[in-house]
Amino acid sequence: MNDILEQLMRVIDERKGADPETSYVASLQGRGLDAILKKVGEEATETVIAAKGGDKEQIIYEMADLWFHSLVLLSHCGLQAEDVLNELARRTAVSGHEEKASRG
Repeated sequence: MNDILEQLMRVIDERKGADPETSYVASLQGRGLDAILKKVGEEATETVIAAKGGDKEQIIYEMADLWFHSLVLLSHCGLQAEDVLNELARRTAVSGHEEKASRG
């Protein structure tokens, strides 16, 4: 799974500097953080609606859109999918209740 995320992050990072007329990633990045955040919010909402509807194929489709736009956000912020994966790995050593309590 890490390979797919790394591959996708590489493509997203490469396309940031592409022509916005031919690259969706470049056009979204060019519109700035607010546009990216709006897309992440839209995709999160569509994922919730798909889950509520119970259609597994639609859930997968919308979750893929949400993950993709989340990766675009990470790239925009100078982060990588690996940063999130490392955080998830760190959390596996801690119970969910302990992790939540540590956030204060």
